[in-house]
Amino acid sequence: QTTPMPRETNPRLVFERLFGDAGSTDTGVRRARAKQQRSILDAVMDKVARLQGGLAGEDQRKLDNYLDAVREIERRIQIAESQADRELPLLESPAGIPVSFEDHARLMYDLLVLAYQTDTTRVFTYMIGREQSGTTYPQIGVADPHHPLTHHRGDREKIEKVKKINEYHVSLFSEFVAKLAGTPDGDGSLIDNVMLLYGAPIRDGDAHQYNNVPLLLLGHDGGAIRGNRHLVYPADTNPMTNLQLTMLHRLGVRVDNFGDSTGKLKELSGLS
Repeated sequence: QTTPMPRETNPRLVFERLFGDAGSTDTGVRRARAKQQRSILDAVMDKVARLQGGLAGEDQRKLDNYLDAVREIERRIQIAESQADRELPLLESPAGIPVSFEDHARLMYDLLVLAYQTDTTRVFTYMIGREQSGTTYPQIGVADPHHPLTHHRGDREKIEKVKKINEYHVSLFSEFVAKLAGTPDGDGSLIDNVMLLYGAPIRDGDAHQYNNVPLLLLGHDGGAIRGNRHLVYPADTNPMTNLQLTMLHRLGVRVDNFGDSTGKLKELSGLS
């Protein structure tokens, strides 16, 4: 429960996990690739069935691990098969990780828009900048690595550079939000039917302060969220996980707690 999920930074691999490894969202290409993969998987499972029951100890453990991997492949094939006849926006598989940070981030955001648009997934987590990141941003005039800048020790020049990085990240996120708002969905757009939580796990990198973290909650979630508000909560009684627990309940996940949560945010009217 406390082990982070492995991240995927390669847009091509993200594309393949979402839409299969046919290399394109073209219906005919995806259908042919799914059929080929199913044939290969059936042959593999036939061989595995003949091995079952004749192994013991370490050999059986290795076979079990192999089967776990096969089941994951089967899950992906099932996704590809279910989408094979669905008309998707035509998009070719990305070649790999772009050299430019900006191109990389925008491509990942575009994949998220497409995933929502095609209802391939309804939940995602995207980390635009990891902790202890050494990324530099010469495109906005910041040549220093990101993480060392956050240990600014009150240096105004470093603080201004961190501010520029934050504003830059938010500008890329706002482009993503604008694309959601411009993508039709039902009687409105995608932004009308989603919840997006944007923020960071720490408020002050220099002092390692985790209280009063600023967060953005965007989207209308089918009309359940009333926006254009600035809400402030007492830091000592409202950990960030209270908001996340409230969002989970809104999604129909009726868990009693999440992380170090102490309860739902009752004051957050419009999000029950």
